[in-house]
Amino acid sequence: MSNKTSRIALYLGFFGGGGIERITANLAHGFVKSGIKIDLLHYDRESPHLWRLPSETRIIPLKASTVYQTLPGIVSYLRREPPCALLSASHYMNEISVLAKIISGSQTRLIVAEHNQLSKTTRNATKLKDRLSPLASRLLYPWADGIVAVSDGVAKDLAQTAHLPLDKIQTIYNPVITKEMLANAAEPVDHPWLTEKKCPVILGVGKLEAQKDFPNLIRAFAKIRAMQEARLIILGWGPDRPQLEALIKELNLENDVDLPGYTQNPYAYMANASVFVLSSAWEGLPTVLIEAMALGSPVVSTDCESGPSEILAGGKYGHLVPVGDSNALADAILQVFAGNSKSVDSSWLDQFTLETATQKYLSILGVDPKIKICN
Repeated sequence: MSNKTSRIALYLGFFGGGGIERITANLAHGFVKSGIKIDLLHYDRESPHLWRLPSETRIIPLKASTVYQTLPGIVSYLRREPPCALLSASHYMNEISVLAKIISGSQTRLIVAEHNQLSKTTRNATKLKDRLSPLASRLLYPWADGIVAVSDGVAKDLAQTAHLPLDKIQTIYNPVITKEMLANAAEPVDHPWLTEKKCPVILGVGKLEAQKDFPNLIRAFAKIRAMQEARLIILGWGPDRPQLEALIKELNLENDVDLPGYTQNPYAYMANASVFVLSSAWEGLPTVLIEAMALGSPVVSTDCESGPSEILAGGKYGHLVPVGDSNALADAILQVFAGNSKSVDSSWLDQFTLETATQKYLSILGVDPKIKICN
């Protein structure tokens, strides 16, 4: 493959507004700026956030309704026009990508990336395919040319859960900090609580599901609200919204908690909030925590596995509290309100920039942007 023009394929089934999609889009922009051609393989033609990708991206629909039905399409693609490298960015797509490479006999370099803790996914699984994920990873991942984890915690968890050698897994932090993110943060924020600033405003961002543990944040806020005036905004959509609304009503917080839903520009909210709070029960590498920190918002986070402690240097750059402890979460937020926030060394943030991640991914993908050919 030493004479093949540099072209990287990215495989992500549904291109929605989640964290993995934003990270994939950021990487695509980084690759294009490096002179690399990009293909996106996906199976959902109605993906609403394809606009995030560079205009140069070639979209290749796989004409399938589920991830497993994409296998023939990827095999055909790898046989018909094999790229330099294929980067798969989600667990089940990783499994399909490995099978596609084996079946196709392609020499394309395949890199699989894990964004979450496999053990937690398995432990909370209700479907057979989820419970079998560690076995599938143990059997299939050794066939990949490289394995990426988005944090050291995810790498260790994957190694332990799937019985893979830790030295075969490379940690590359997500490309979170971009010029576009900083520009979006400077735009006017569309929420009266943040424009009027009559009292401190707490911000949470994430999918409304069990992993993010927003009930913990709401209960912590109830304790704060009993002591002083404050407000809470939680941005995001998800299946747990009815339960969260019921809890807010139960705690008589309807006038002080807002669930605006999904927003395309959470960065303006982060830049104007009094404190950003991550209340998760578990994570991989919580992108929103890095974003808030980079935008100058004081941060409070649960010390969940994994990511927050790595991001905050063990608590040096933000408050860390035990998972599920609403009293400790409330106390940490009150410390920030009292002026006890922690400043961040700008050099610490360099490891989370698009430029750093792009170079590390190009290296493991075996693509040399200087000569525009595969290594």
